[in-house]
Amino acid sequence: MTQVTDGRKPLVRRWVTRGLLALGAVITFLGVVLVVAAWTEDISIDGDLGRVNAEVVSDDFSRTLVRFYTPDGAEHIPQVGVLYPSGLKIGDVVEVEYSQGNPELVRVAGRGAVITLLPVGLTLLVVWAVLIPVVWWLRRDQRSRDRQSRL
Repeated sequence: MTQVTDGRKPLVRRWVTRGLLALGAVITFLGVVLVVAAWTEDISIDGDLGRVNAEVVSDDFSRTLVRFYTPDGAEHIPQVGVLYPSGLKIGDVVEVEYSQGNPELVRVAGRGAVITLLPVGLTLLVVWAVLIPVVWWLRRDQRSRDRQSRL
């Protein structure tokens, strides 16, 4: 009975280790996709650049909405919000850059995808700084048990 229980522990440790490494890989993949998406949106805006002043009309956790008027007089309130909105408050008037071909794609003027590098980089650093020692400990503990069982 003891051997069955002891036989399961290495298997559980192996699956936990693989699960943690998979979690780290998924988080890393999502971080890279986030940065690539930000660069792609910036390239789209830069390719057909329009500049205008916009008023912040809503600011909540998930998005910041701005209202602006294009030179043709059309009012736009992009439903996905403005890119790189940190520090904006309702009522602020801020210069924005938008894609003239797609006015739903708007960012605060002077801000770009470089801003995403710090939070994504720090997140990945923390994730791997926690995962690597835990995985190392799980594998090290298993190796020492394997050595003891051979003796």
